[in-house]
Amino acid sequence: MKTITEKENKPISRNKLLGIAGLGWMFDAMDVGILSFVIVALANEWALTPEQMGWIGSVNSIGMAVGAFVFGIFADRVGRKNIFIMTLVLFSVASGLSAFSASLAIFLIFRFFVGMGLGGELPVASTLVSESVEAKERGRVVVLLESFWAAGWLIAAIISYFVIPVHGWRVALIITALPAIYAIYLRLNLPDSPQFTAKRVRERTYAQNIKAVWSKTYARPTLMLWILWFTVVFSYYGMFLWLPSVMVMKGFTLIKSFEYVLIMTIAQLPGYFTAAWLIEKAGRKFVLVTYLLGTATSAFIFGNADTTMLLIVSGAFLSFFNLGAWGALYAYTPEQYPTVIRATGTGMAAAVGRIGGILGPLLVGTLITRGYDIGWVFGIFCIAIVIGVLAVVLLGKETKQLELE
Repeated sequence: MKTITEKENKPISRNKLLGIAGLGWMFDAMDVGILSFVIVALANEWALTPEQMGWIGSVNSIGMAVGAFVFGIFADRVGRKNIFIMTLVLFSVASGLSAFSASLAIFLIFRFFVGMGLGGELPVASTLVSESVEAKERGRVVVLLESFWAAGWLIAAIISYFVIPVHGWRVALIITALPAIYAIYLRLNLPDSPQFTAKRVRERTYAQNIKAVWSKTYARPTLMLWILWFTVVFSYYGMFLWLPSVMVMKGFTLIKSFEYVLIMTIAQLPGYFTAAWLIEKAGRKFVLVTYLLGTATSAFIFGNADTTMLLIVSGAFLSFFNLGAWGALYAYTPEQYPTVIRATGTGMAAAVGRIGGILGPLLVGTLITRGYDIGWVFGIFCIAIVIGVLAVVLLGKETKQLELE
């Protein structure tokens, strides 16, 4: 099977495109995943308060919001491939340098730039793959692209379990940053999107593209996406960046907490694969609604779990459903817009989502400091997810196997 992407009339295979894009996606996930474990280690080494711990995750999301907005707009002018490479370079360099931080302030500055690269890359990557694959398998391929995120998280959990307790968090960050250089090399020979190449999108101004996203034609899907992205990212970063810390708060040792989170992380893979199978069978809306409701239910049980077994099982289901929903979200978003504003619309939606990613970790740190129970905190995330479900049900349209404009 070949994609419709071509360079010098030579088609690139779907699997090669998926592999090249997926490797970068995996390294991004390794960094975000390792951060959740690094936060715990930093709290011990630098005697951080819960608010300071929350700021580490939030600064990352501030950078992601800026990156998604800026690089999404640029991708509709200079091409998906160019931004794909630039964002990975920014991400990998800043991530490696953050390992040498001597203080929290310096670490936060580097995490901002890491977030910029990550936030810019993810929506552009999904846009590029969406535009390079036939409609009948587009949704499945984009979800499979997202599944590399689970692989990255799994590797991050393994590195955290074996490396951080023995060699420290700095070595772990360096290990996760170095492989991204290989992904940059692979992307140099990656063709750009055939739809971007065919459309003379560079004739439009940045202002025209931004305005078009909120034009009468696209206002409804834009509103739906902004609500959906905000609620999903708000709950994801609020819950998952705090997972190892929550386990420690529930009385487990650092190493035991890492072990349990590793078990929970494995459940992300079947979450992605089942979503990839269902998305072309039952449609985007069905997968989003089903998996988000599963996320809300699992989050409520996890937050109120009072036994180790219930904690692990509900945490595994939380990973299963939430990451499956993420795959559908990345497949669904680019399909809402035509080629000339697709990266802009996708990047703006992701940027709004990252605002939720800023608030989520901060909310957890603030509420814990004020003495609120974890169950109450996760209850807030449940409500947020349900709001996202309502947005999809009431405002969303089905885009299964829809030919992109």
